[in-house]
Amino acid sequence: MTVETRVDDQPRVLYAPPELLADRSTTYCPGCGHGVVHRLVAEVLGELGLGPRTIAVAPVGCSVFAYDFLELDFVEAPHGRAPAVATGIRRVMPDAFVLTYQGDGDLAAIGTGEIVHAAARGEAITAVFVNNGIYGMTGGQMAPTTLVGQRTTSCPNGRDPAFAGAPIPMTEMLAVLPGVAYAARGSVVDASSIGRTKQYLKKACQVQLDRAGFAIVEVLSNCPIGWGMTPVESIEHLRDAVAPVYPPGVIVDRTAPARGG
Repeated sequence: MTVETRVDDQPRVLYAPPELLADRSTTYCPGCGHGVVHRLVAEVLGELGLGPRTIAVAPVGCSVFAYDFLELDFVEAPHGRAPAVATGIRRVMPDAFVLTYQGDGDLAAIGTGEIVHAAARGEAITAVFVNNGIYGMTGGQMAPTTLVGQRTTSCPNGRDPAFAGAPIPMTEMLAVLPGVAYAARGSVVDASSIGRTKQYLKKACQVQLDRAGFAIVEVLSNCPIGWGMTPVESIEHLRDAVAPVYPPGVIVDRTAPARGG
């Protein structure tokens, strides 16, 4: 929907949806954060003029529906293999802008090997990592990023670190690799957080354009249905329980000039 007003009897656009965001109703669950992330990706790629040259890769999971809502060329990858598919695209189409759009059950579990080695090689791809701490599509099971004590369908009494281990801070883990030029974590918890997340995404895209190395932006998102909460409760949980475990901010930026002593 486009919103206009009139200034000096001339129409002035106050709001218009991004051109790369498809004009269709969402199929995500009520309150899901994926729609916010879709809009940010559409805005950033549109503002950088990258839509026509982008090839995005989405694997199995809720993230796969991104190709229904983003007006981009998409390749669907097997579960967890998006970084491997993106690497192949990068090698055969060096002028393309290559993006992966992945969830935590995908990137942090079955796809751990693929994302680690793509990052270690410093592949010139941009990874968007939506972390809602649960397997959303397949029934709400525990993911590697599920919080300690969080109840899921596969740990109904809450995640026990003595049995399942502690949550994996994937972005911090990847950030230690020299091939990672930029790693940041944003959130969809409120307007200011969403604005910062957009800046992280734009920076991660610029890193690829500069061929500086691998870039990843993790986005803390909510899953009201999987968490057994209302949308409002899930946002409060995202702010009060998730963010302290996964603090938002820039984790590493190897493109920044070194400071003198």
